[in-house]
Amino acid sequence: MKQLWIKSPLAVFDPEPGPEDCGGGLVIQENRIIERVPAGQSPKIKNYDIFDASDLILLPGLINTHHHFYQTLTRAYRHALNKPLFSWLTNLYPLWANLTPEMVRVSTQLACAELLLSGCTTAGDHHYIYSATLSDALDVQAEACADIGIRAVLTRGSMSLGQDDGGLPPNHIVQTDDEILYDSERVISRWHDRDPLGMTQVALAPCSPFSVTPQLMKDTAHLADKENVLLHTHLAETQDENEFCLSQFGARPLDHIESCGWLDEKSWFAHGIHFETEEIRRLGEVSAGVTHCPSSNMLLASGICQVEALQEAGVRVGLGVDGSASNDHSNLIEEVRQAMLIQRLRIGLEDPSQDDHLFGHHQALNLATLGNAAVLYRDKLGKLLPGCAADLALFKVDEPRFSGVDDLLAGLVLGGAHNAHHVMVNGQWRVQEGVLLGTDLEQLMAEHGQLANQLIANLH
Repeated sequence: MKQLWIKSPLAVFDPEPGPEDCGGGLVIQENRIIERVPAGQSPKIKNYDIFDASDLILLPGLINTHHHFYQTLTRAYRHALNKPLFSWLTNLYPLWANLTPEMVRVSTQLACAELLLSGCTTAGDHHYIYSATLSDALDVQAEACADIGIRAVLTRGSMSLGQDDGGLPPNHIVQTDDEILYDSERVISRWHDRDPLGMTQVALAPCSPFSVTPQLMKDTAHLADKENVLLHTHLAETQDENEFCLSQFGARPLDHIESCGWLDEKSWFAHGIHFETEEIRRLGEVSAGVTHCPSSNMLLASGICQVEALQEAGVRVGLGVDGSASNDHSNLIEEVRQAMLIQRLRIGLEDPSQDDHLFGHHQALNLATLGNAAVLYRDKLGKLLPGCAADLALFKVDEPRFSGVDDLLAGLVLGGAHNAHHVMVNGQWRVQEGVLLGTDLEQLMAEHGQLANQLIANLH
């Protein structure tokens, strides 16, 4: 196969530089980067095609480690607007209880289309809605992700603690522990590709401390250890969660999940806002992971994740767009900007006197690349080194919002980039000149809109 030289990009975000720079671009063969080309030089190999990147900013493909694809069907739902998490959830659970396999398929494709167009090449999703009519949601998602061509880390979510037993979700969308564990083992066997460049991987993800039993948390941890897969859940998102765990289990959320065998390097937690200093230390000691979800945290008024404190303690920290009903977009490059801004606000609130240390665009881009790759233990993703995945995002800065920028990378983030011009996943172009390839986006949006209306009509 002839190699492809991504030639002379306008600027490069290179989160883990090699011995030579790659200002002259990269050489791709099949699904890997095989060479970094220093500025002003040509590739060492002689047989290649050229892709002119001279008006494009080159980034490693962005990675998203927390999302709920199905929630694209319930964006800006009027009965859930302007509410904190628990009230927001109780207004939306009745809608989500009526999800069908077709709704999961189309919402997955719509979310992945939006992610790809924003420069995201690896999408992590947390689907935890299962019912009598929706028993194989992860299978539907895996097929939909393969169709659209995005790399996926799909988590088999679960809920087993219904309202009758003191939990938050309605009883008809919880499953028994045996049902959940059996299906978890099944989807790992069917879909989990252990290759470092595998296109589909699976993790296990009981929804939250307020929707699953302690026994299911323990049994899921045992299964994950047996199958050597990662664990994921929501944790320390709100003060209401703290109060629920203290009331229900007599322990704070982190103490509760530790008692269930979850305080471990193979676990990563969405949000991680309300950790105390000593809890951050404990998370760092085991190198646990946390996904920062800035837009969702702002929309639901949940609080601000202590990103730098977590990183300094040794926690692996990444970035997620979270559900498209608590954000309400699925745009990862926009989330990079939100992360930078909210972390600057946190620093200003904690130490108004500081004048020489602000969370910058490099740190924010790192969350969506190296940080998320570390969260997922995918060391071939999120960087531009030989042997790594040919997952790339290339952006133009030819809009009015970028006119006059000095530092191009800073301008990309500060100016609010939202559309990638070209996106490559596993060596294949998935977006070219801002157009999603292989998918009729207008038809997908029309079908998605009809299903969203149907979901609301079925309830009302």
